[in-house]
Amino acid sequence: MDGSTMQTFLAMCGYMACVVAIGLYFARRANQSTENYFLGGRSLGPWIAAMSAEASDMSGWLLMGLPGVAYWCGLADAAWTAIGLAVGTYINWLIVARRLRSYSVVADDAITIPEFFSARFKEKKKVLLTISALFILVFFTVYAASCFVTCGKLFSTLFGFSYQSMMIAGALFVIFYTVIGGFLAESASDFMQSIVMIFALVVVLGTATSAAGGASAVLENIRSIPGFLDFFGIAQPVTADGVQTVVNNAPQFGEASSYPLIKIASALAWGLGYFGVPQVLLRFMAIRRTSELKQSRRIATVWCVISLTCGVTIGLVGRALFPTALLTSSDAENIFVILSQNLLPPLAAGIVMAGILAATISSSDSYLLIAASAFAKNIYQGVWKKDASDKHVLWVSRIMLLAISAVGIVIALDENSVIFSLVAFAWAGFGATFGPIMLASLFWKRTTWKGAVAGMVSGAVMVFVWKNLISPLGGLFGIYELLPAFLVSLVVIVVVSLLDKEPSAEIQEAFELAKKGAREAAN
Repeated sequence: MDGSTMQTFLAMCGYMACVVAIGLYFARRANQSTENYFLGGRSLGPWIAAMSAEASDMSGWLLMGLPGVAYWCGLADAAWTAIGLAVGTYINWLIVARRLRSYSVVADDAITIPEFFSARFKEKKKVLLTISALFILVFFTVYAASCFVTCGKLFSTLFGFSYQSMMIAGALFVIFYTVIGGFLAESASDFMQSIVMIFALVVVLGTATSAAGGASAVLENIRSIPGFLDFFGIAQPVTADGVQTVVNNAPQFGEASSYPLIKIASALAWGLGYFGVPQVLLRFMAIRRTSELKQSRRIATVWCVISLTCGVTIGLVGRALFPTALLTSSDAENIFVILSQNLLPPLAAGIVMAGILAATISSSDSYLLIAASAFAKNIYQGVWKKDASDKHVLWVSRIMLLAISAVGIVIALDENSVIFSLVAFAWAGFGATFGPIMLASLFWKRTTWKGAVAGMVSGAVMVFVWKNLISPLGGLFGIYELLPAFLVSLVVIVVVSLLDKEPSAEIQEAFELAKKGAREAAN
């Protein structure tokens, strides 16, 4: 390891030490109760709630996956996805946050998403709780794997070690940190990490644009690539066995393909995922006062727009500066690392690339903690051993966290894994499984328990069916699986609920109480 690499390494180690210190600081408080460990005692302020939600949501995908898509095939796919996410962020904070914060208290002071659904419908046999907890386990395991892939790609690119060893090392650090600190440590460090992430994006974008000769020079350079800057067209790299062809030191592109409305709808559909992702919904439940959600919404939206814009643009500028450095769609996700290494002093590069580590940690700790709580709190204590003590539940959650991590590591062993693809599948899973039922639970009093179960299962199943059986047919069927699965789930909820008898008076009274609480908080 030469001197420059050592400086980068030390800067990143310093950052990791800060993260561990935060975990240790909150460890004692986290271990006081399961409510503190899993939801922080509903004590988050507006800044921490907003920025920790966005940091845990975006993950390393923001600094590697999104720029990688823009680098590989141009503006359209990345930009339309970013627009969908920005709009989804705003609408989620606008219409879901206040009602969920109020309703989660009314629903037996629920501290997890499965608990909320179970209490919302006053179920006795905990079927809905068990199903939702199991789906959280499945999709968060895939999500955790995407974060481990990010760690592996980052450290192997930086330090030259094997991908697998670096992926496992990164995963072990995340596991250790999550085990000791719980939700409060996760949220506090996520706040810090959201600042590091946006700082890293702005610095790398500004430095890269300057190195390329300014915005006009970048545009002139990449405008020659067919479809690269089109909103309704997409660039087509010429590849042989998945590797882009290079002739006379120039990457080869074919004629641009059209980017039809069906693809635009697919990209914009990413915004639907927000209604069902537990890591964001839990922040709504954890904020200390409902009245502070308006401020949180503004903070979250501004952060999201700036970060997504920078992420897309970094990929475009990276293609102008290093056109032949990354010749596969998987390698393209390293463009942020390449720019940092080549354009910044080693110490500064280490600090900036800590942004990738920040994004990865802020997401993977959320995923692991929520998945572990889904099993320990909802299945173990909620179904199997109802008299389990808080201390016992905490130990079970930590054991489950290790088990989930082990499966995630196995999934992430393939160094050719594409972060964007892994995140897209898990995002669709959460959006279609929990999004429709969350909206129906909060805003439609007529929703029944049977409708909730049928909608949740149909949404999750349709994600798998569409992804693996229908999408390969292409054409109209090539749409992102989140959109059709979301619509199917919504229709099933409505139809089954209308065919079922009306919810009990107790359920309807709780609905009106939550509605009243949300309305009073808004005034």
